[in-house]
Amino acid sequence: MPEIWAGVDIGKEHHHCVVIDAQGKRLLSRRILNDETELIQLIADVLELSRDVLWAVDINHGGAALLLGLLVSHDQHITYITGLAIHRASAGYRGQAKTDAKDAFVIADQARMRTDLGVLRPGDEISIDLRTLVTRRTDLVCDRTRQINRMRAQLLEIFPALERSLDLTKKGPVLLLTGYQTPAAIRRAGASRIATWLKNRKVRNSAALARTVMEAAEAQFTALPGEKLAATMVARLAKGVMALDEEITELEALIEARFREHPHAEVIQSLPGMGTMLSAEFLAATGGAMDTFGTADRLAGYAGLAPVPRDSGRVSGNLHRPRRYHRGLLRVFYLSAFASLRNCPASKQFYERKRTPFTGAGRYTPESCCEGQPPTPRPGQVIR
Repeated sequence: MPEIWAGVDIGKEHHHCVVIDAQGKRLLSRRILNDETELIQLIADVLELSRDVLWAVDINHGGAALLLGLLVSHDQHITYITGLAIHRASAGYRGQAKTDAKDAFVIADQARMRTDLGVLRPGDEISIDLRTLVTRRTDLVCDRTRQINRMRAQLLEIFPALERSLDLTKKGPVLLLTGYQTPAAIRRAGASRIATWLKNRKVRNSAALARTVMEAAEAQFTALPGEKLAATMVARLAKGVMALDEEITELEALIEARFREHPHAEVIQSLPGMGTMLSAEFLAATGGAMDTFGTADRLAGYAGLAPVPRDSGRVSGNLHRPRRYHRGLLRVFYLSAFASLRNCPASKQFYERKRTPFTGAGRYTPESCCEGQPPTPRPGQVIR
């Protein structure tokens, strides 16, 4: 057991630190600027109170990065309590006021009373780099989806037939919209010229795509109001999507190169359905060290794969999906499970077995559940 506990309420510009002893008495309460000099002075002042201290924070990223880095460099023990847990625990303390000092005290007091909190450990250098790269790639993919949706909405206002016939998730249709957006422009160019234009830009199946857009152009001869400006916006959005595609491709190359440097890269990719991107996301979510979790069950619980019981009184064996888990890690396991169906016979066999209904003797089937039971009458119906 530590002698003192230091709770830090994390903020963007300032933190608030409260130090308490084993009886819950406040030994220090201070507002600190998120600056290296002041944070080092805070650490020194806390260590003067006692060398045996446990630090507790409610945020483990973002504005807390500098403080956590300094604590790690000073060989300090750190634990993490979620902000939701602190918010719920605050309701059990006296008073309804909400201040940084009270939140810091609750963090320190919860760390003092609870013995189930794990020690916060920083990830290895490669996992931290992968977390940065994966987060940036996720932002770009989301931006690309928004751009495509906006492009579809804009195209629908002036040329619904073309919007309906193009798959804008592919490179060829998006590249086409950088040059042709209206029915009149497509008819003037003709299928042959459009096919040549696409072929020169290395678009696959350029002739088929040209025929598709010509059929759409032949279905609409009316020029709608605002068509000229809307066509310009569609072209700008299409160029933006292509620029995002290039940046995503560059990031994926960086992610793959950095992932190959990790000592566990080969082992992780040997798992069914784990490609390079999912493996990188796995390392980014876990920090790269499996000994942090201790057992496979704890890793499954962290990912939200292990059901939790909800028993009360005579009700037992009632399992439900957990509410607190790592969404990104669950996504990795979910996508890898479905990807494994294509190239892993054991996964496919397990999946098919789960989808097969129970038809054995004495087992449940939709037909057998009502055997020997009288029919249930509908309201107003008489059973004869």
